[in-house]
Formats: sequence, structure tokens, C-alpha cells
Amino acid sequence: YPIKQIEEMTKGNRKIGLGVMGFADMLILLRIPYNSEEALKTARELMKFITEEARKTSVELGKEKGSFPNFKGSRWDELGYEAMRNATVTTIAPTGSISEIAGCSQGIEPLFAIGYIRNVAESLGTNLIVVNPYFERIAIEEGFYDEKILKEVLSSTSIQHIKEIPERIRRIFVTAHDISPEWHVRIQAAFQEFVDNGISKTINFPHDATPHDVEKAFMLAYDLGCLGVTVYRQGSRQQEVLKPIGEGISVCEVCELS
Repeated sequence: YPIKQIEEMTKGNRKIGLGVMGFADMLILLRIPYNSEEALKTARELMKFITEEARKTSVELGKEKGSFPNFKGSRWDELGYEAMRNATVTTIAPTGSISEIAGCSQGIEPLFAIGYIRNVAESLGTNLIVVNPYFERIAIEEGFYDEKILKEVLSSTSIQHIKEIPERIRRIFVTAHDISPEWHVRIQAAFQEFVDNGISKTINFPHDATPHDVEKAFMLAYDLGCLGVTVYRQGSRQQEVLKPIGEGISVCEVCELS
């Protein structure tokens, strides 16, 4: 611990942060568009279940092993709980690296793109080509998978312009830049209703976004009860962690089929 006060507070509250990753993948498998009322409903139901079950277990552990040291006078004490092992039980972490290991989408983020380059070691100039496996699977099942489609998919952060892909498929494969800032915030707020701590979630903006656009997102997040908000305007950094592959970059057959 950097200072004694942080050690005392950490041990006194014994906070933990259970969360989720792979939310966008789950929506795809359920054929639910990310920017839809059904996605909001799913987010609330999912996080409500996780938080309620985590709190039940924290109560049981509190009875068995004792509550967190600062329990007396806490809101759990005031609400009449007999015990509580942890002051908080849920949060939504970024999961940027561990989601790659697990082979799923990051946290509660939408897909960045169907195909993109991940900059995994900026100082070494090391890049990793990523193609969404669910898109490939569905494209093959639906019969529209071919080399031309794949090259178009890899050239952009969106597939909404590719008319050869059925509209109902394009609808479930919306990416971060297809989704309006309002919908990014609404998804975060839906999770926040049942999350004790903060949420890692990026509100994506196009390169031409204005300060007023950002202000509107901040105010909406505040009005909807988000504990924090993060925005990113495309192109703000010269070296970005995720970027589309773009035209003119050759991709080996192994990478195309990964």
C-alpha cells in the first residue's frame, strides 16, 4: 500500500468487484442489437442477478467469518443487514487483455470492429490481427462468406455499408462507431443500476466530434446515475491500441481464418 491511510481503508471495507466480460458476444449469440431496448433489458437482468447473488453470499460469509471492519454505521448496517463480508461486491473492469486470453469481447463494450489490428506492444511495434469468430461462423452458416466480403470487413470499423451482408446480420454486428454516444451511455447506465462501484466503458466519438457533443454525453451520464464516464474521440492519439486494418495491408491466410 502506498500510504497507511489507504491500507486502513482497503482492509476496513474489504471491497471486491465481480463483473462481466463478453457482453457484446452474448448479445450477438442471442441476436440482440447492442443499441436496442432489448439490450438494455438484458443488461439490467444480467447485472441484477449477479449483484443480488453476490450480496447474498457476502451476507453468508459475514455471518460465518465476520463483517468488514467498517460495517457498523455503514449503509448496510443502516438498512438492517445482520452482516456483510464486503462493503461492495460488483464493478465492471476494462478486461482489455484478459478478454483476449479468454477469447471474448471486452467488458460491456461493443465490438470495436469486425476485423482490426490490436497494438499489443507499442514500443516494439508489435501488432495482432483480430477477426471476430462469431461473424465468420454466421457468415459461413448464412452462405455469404467469401474473400471479397472479408476484405471489405477488414477495411473498416463498420460493416453497415456492405449490402451483400443481410440487414438482420448487420444489425447485430454493430460496432462502437455505429453506436451513438447516447446509446453508449444508456448501456452503461443500465449496468450501473446494479453495480456497486464504477464501470469501465468508453463512449466513442468520431474525429469531428465537438466539445458540445462531449458535454451532452457527460450530462446524460450524470442524469442517468453513472458514477463516471470516459470518452474517446477517434484519432486523439497517434498510436491507438485498436485500429482498422485498412486498405492495402496484406493479411495471411492463417490470420484471415483465425
